Amino acid sequence: MMTATPSEHAYEQLVTHRYRDFAAYNEWANRRLYAAAAQLSEAQYRADRGAFFGSVHGTLNHILVGDKLWLRRITGSGDEPAGLDAILFETLPELAQARAAEDARIAAYVAGLDATTLASDATYANVAGTRFTQQLATILDHVFNHQTHHRGQVHCLVSALLGNAAAPSLDLIAFQRERGLSRQG
Repeated sequence: MMTATPSEHAYEQLVTHRYRDFAAYNEWANRRLYAAAAQLSEAQYRADRGAFFGSVHGTLNHILVGDKLWLRRITGSGDEPAGLDAILFETLPELAQARAAEDARIAAYVAGLDATTLASDATYANVAGTRFTQQLATILDHVFNHQTHHRGQVHCLVSALLGNAAAPSLDLIAFQRERGLSRQG
């Protein structure tokens, strides 16, 4: 049996930790964004403001829909929402609870991955039923990027409705600094 060289072990650690860090970042950013959304009035929260999914409510639901769809595609388990614009939960507290549960599910999933699994291919069908095969790591890149993309839309809506001071920093570097992944000086 061959053992990994120090450089191979370092690469394995880098790759697997990257996805664990992204899962932790997403949980952190989602928690901060939901706290900001909770400052909105019900009318502000539900108003169609021209985002891809209309309102803060619609966009937060969409992010959860996307995560549920992708985890179902790559794990074979979990809910499969009916459409990309599905409203899974009608109230922000219910949605926040479901978001926290999905963030924990994502973190648990990526915690069990190794570099070999990340480099393996996964086959899935999109919402139109077209089948695709691609490397699991690139699918996870999309999942994390998708959240970031739509969180940015919600952040913009909160900023427009309540002012910049009401919208927290969601910068990855702020998360990294908070977690001690960088140092000053």
